[in-house]
Amino acid sequence: MGMSGAGRDQGAPGARARALAVLRVRSRALAVALLPAAAAVILLVGGSTGHLTGPGWDLARRILTPLAVLVLLVAAGVALVVARARPAVTPTVPIAEETAPDLYRMVRDLADRLGVPAPSAIALTPDCDSWLEDRTHPAHAPPPPEEHDDAAHAGRSRRAPAAPVLVIGSPFLWWMRVAELRALLAPVVAGTGPSAHPDIAAARRFVRGLDAAVAVTSVPDRGPVSRAVLAGVGWVARLLLHGSRVHAAEMERGVAAAAAERAKAVDYGLRIVAQEQVGLAYAGWDRLLTRVALPAWRMGRWPARLNAGVVAALTELSRRDRLAEGFASRLGERPACDLLEEPGAVDEATSLLAARLFHGGPAETGPDWSPVHWGDYPEEVAGRKWRTDAARLHRILDALRVPPADEETPAPDGPTLARVLNRLTVAPGLPPAPVPGLAPDEDDLAGGSAHGAALAVCLTAELAREEAAAAAVPAGPQGAAAPDPGPLRDDRALPLFPLQPPRTGRELLADHITAMVCCAAMDTVGAVPALDWLDGPTLLVGGARATDLPPQVLTLVEDGDPSGLRSWLTRQGIRPEKPVRLV
Repeated sequence: MGMSGAGRDQGAPGARARALAVLRVRSRALAVALLPAAAAVILLVGGSTGHLTGPGWDLARRILTPLAVLVLLVAAGVALVVARARPAVTPTVPIAEETAPDLYRMVRDLADRLGVPAPSAIALTPDCDSWLEDRTHPAHAPPPPEEHDDAAHAGRSRRAPAAPVLVIGSPFLWWMRVAELRALLAPVVAGTGPSAHPDIAAARRFVRGLDAAVAVTSVPDRGPVSRAVLAGVGWVARLLLHGSRVHAAEMERGVAAAAAERAKAVDYGLRIVAQEQVGLAYAGWDRLLTRVALPAWRMGRWPARLNAGVVAALTELSRRDRLAEGFASRLGERPACDLLEEPGAVDEATSLLAARLFHGGPAETGPDWSPVHWGDYPEEVAGRKWRTDAARLHRILDALRVPPADEETPAPDGPTLARVLNRLTVAPGLPPAPVPGLAPDEDDLAGGSAHGAALAVCLTAELAREEAAAAAVPAGPQGAAAPDPGPLRDDRALPLFPLQPPRTGRELLADHITAMVCCAAMDTVGAVPALDWLDGPTLLVGGARATDLPPQVLTLVEDGDPSGLRSWLTRQGIRPEKPVRLV
């Protein structure tokens, strides 16, 4: 789909003016680089023709000629690094047209109504956002295919910039209806109009190249000579980037304003409803990742249907909070994922990418990194997690070899819940005794028992060792992504978006005690693990969720008082003195 020059110029004069300002920075830099060479040429030509002669002119030639050569070499080096450095490209799942003809048709119809070029391709990102991304940099993109010319294209140069790629948040595709997704994408697709302007495209390429060059020159693992050379190149790139930053930011604001203004003509009323769904999708997606997916990722399993899970999570959230009266009727409309030929395969691909982006998992499935389906989640993730945590807790108790807080109470043998409760009971007048050589968090020492503080410190250290050992696994078919062979790119820093900050020792201790209680409940009263779409692994005792368990565990951890938890165990019929099965 093409667009006339008049239509392309409409609504973005400020953006074009800022683009020209960015290009003027580039022109000034080129002029500064050529100025010594031009002066040296004048001096050399003047000397050869007998006009600029004498000791003073000879001295000027001897000084200026090497300086000009040096400046030209530096300029060539900066230009080479900027040209070869790969601008940051968001990892996405590409969607070929044959796998989603209806989606491509909808986007092209939308671009046709907006009077802008259609995006060159469509890709999905496992996040709640949508944008246009230029991938025409020669370092990581092939030349765009030839387009058929028509009357609107007659005056365009054959070297006009290709349309950018439309990146769509995968949760939107599964949660939103077709009409809602169309309305949501209208202002995004409208941005292809300004992107087609040669000045704006050139300014964006210049800024992206500088940004990529700065990133390349900041990579630490290089030799001393390379670091010295790239330090100078980086200084020049930063200087140019600083001079263009304000103009580039204003240009992008102008482009966004022009796209929003153009999109008002298409589905503007429905866009308000779609924006409400964006907030809902973001809330459910965040809960699903942090409460449901993260425990699985930490165990080497990745849920293979995250986008289907977000629909279940948002359905549960809407049911609990009664967010919309017409919720059931809305779900009766066609979901946007129906625009894909094989939604399940696309969901699996985006789910694996989400694990890489948010957790740093390997790029391929392997023995220690395998998919898990929602029906198997309770047993293979929730139950296994609890037994693994319980085993870790008892290993640390064995290593500490501390007596129970109550000296009159004999220490139970074997992996029992009673053993844990006795160790965590506050002994009057006994101060906290951290493990020698380990630095505890201050919160781990406040309140609770001395043994609880020691356990918290040891749990923190043990998990840190396990994570370090997992990160040290060499890359391979089942390892992390192999380094890029290009010398001027380093995109191995995953995860890009860590989900949670490090947990405190107290939080870890509470999690492990909860796991021990769940194991005891499963082995003595037949409780079963389950999946809550908003809260993650949960315990079902007698068919009901054990929602009153966490407060009792917190009281034990924070105050060293096990009475509340012991009463809860008695009410449920759980026998803490019985050994539990560990992994």
